[in-house]
Amino acid sequence: MTELVTVLTDELLSGLEREPFVLLHTIDADSGFPTSSVISWIYAVNRSTLRFAIDGRSRLTVNMTSKVDVSVTVFAPGTVQTIYGTARLVTEALEDVPFKLVCFDIDITSVRDAMFYGARLSARPEYEKTYDKRAADKLDGQVFAAMKKA
Repeated sequence: MTELVTVLTDELLSGLEREPFVLLHTIDADSGFPTSSVISWIYAVNRSTLRFAIDGRSRLTVNMTSKVDVSVTVFAPGTVQTIYGTARLVTEALEDVPFKLVCFDIDITSVRDAMFYGARLSARPEYEKTYDKRAADKLDGQVFAAMKKA
């Protein structure tokens, strides 16, 4: 039997650096069906807490205030890990950000290897921003600075 992991490993901590491509999974407040959304404004506050920001108009906010159980899929070096926990609202509006972003923490309850047996992730997903790079970098800096102050 596999030992229950309840904190982030060094590998996961490194996988959460520099705006990673992660999937946030919530339960839809109306339908009760699972949902998946890609987010990138996320980082590890410590080994047992993740913090992320999303658009204040996002349906995810309603989902997480209705049902706090969430998971995050992280594409780490060589593997895929799923982090389970409970979402907790940190602030309804991050300061010093040009539009309304909501900030949540995830209190981690467990971490599970989600890669199928006998395989290794050969490349992590990459994405590129399709709008002005300078504006994107400025906004990213504002968001991460505000999340760290929240």
